[in-house]
Amino acid sequence: MQMQENSPDFRKALVSDWPIILLIIGSLVAGLLVYPHLPELVPSHWNIRGEVDDYSSRFWGAFGLPLMTAGIYVLMTLVPSIDPRRQNYQKFTGAYRVLKVVFVVFMTGLYALVILSSLGWQTPMGRAVTGSIGLLFIIIGNYMGQFRHNYFVGIKTPWTLADERVWQKTHRLGGKIWVLAGLLGLVAAVCSGTTGAVILGIAISMAVVVPAVYSYLEFRRLQ
Repeated sequence: MQMQENSPDFRKALVSDWPIILLIIGSLVAGLLVYPHLPELVPSHWNIRGEVDDYSSRFWGAFGLPLMTAGIYVLMTLVPSIDPRRQNYQKFTGAYRVLKVVFVVFMTGLYALVILSSLGWQTPMGRAVTGSIGLLFIIIGNYMGQFRHNYFVGIKTPWTLADERVWQKTHRLGGKIWVLAGLLGLVAAVCSGTTGAVILGIAISMAVVVPAVYSYLEFRRLQ
């Protein structure tokens, strides 16, 4: 009963997230408006030199990213109600909402760049995406220390899930590592090309590997 009383309200989340929902709806409306003007094949992937190397159909070019964004947003809104540790979401409501906002804004910005590129505008996709990933890491890293023990959000290794003390220490360190990785991502955006791709790869690897190894070592130490 206690967990049920503390579980987040899905309807309240939808009401408080109205700006995010408007942004998603706006993306879908934009897709309807630009659909007749898009080419039959819409760019969907760029290589490390910023050159288009894959395409999607006009429909998926117009609606794919907005629909994906909407689906993941709904999932993120439902997760706090189905997580076995759902009562803990009340302890980091603000940080979790930032995650949803950052994700939707990131995906909407990416969608805008794809549409502009499809309509013939010169868009620096490589630099823009790499820089956006860097900012994403910095923002999430700044809030990571607030994440509380749960099964969906955060650094989920066998050792953080097994011990709440390991979770807390790993996320405090992980936040700093993610901010550093984000700064490297911004450097990668400036460098671009192969050098930028290598720097970004190092940054992402560091953000994944260092907290995971630390959680294992911390778990062993506490045991």
